[in-house]
Amino acid sequence: MELLGTLGPLLLMFVLFYFLLIRPQQKRQKAVRQMQTDLKKGDKVVTIGGLHGFVDAIDEDKVVIKCGDGSRLTYDRAAIREVTQATGDALAKS
Repeated sequence: MELLGTLGPLLLMFVLFYFLLIRPQQKRQKAVRQMQTDLKKGDKVVTIGGLHGFVDAIDEDKVVIKCGDGSRLTYDRAAIREVTQATGDALAKS
């Protein structure tokens, strides 16, 4: 019974730590991976460096982004932080 009294709070602390910190972080990482996998030509994106542009071409692990001045820059897919406007959204607003 003393073992349960000793390990109980430690076990409870681990369970709380898992549900409050580890699990939400895993969900965020999964959502980011899914967003990077679902990239399409024409999506408006923001990179981790803060560059805003449109996806011009997609390779297996690289993305070519067209900037406002017409230049095309090549980034890794992992460098895309968020999609601000998906292709379907742009077509619906037109």
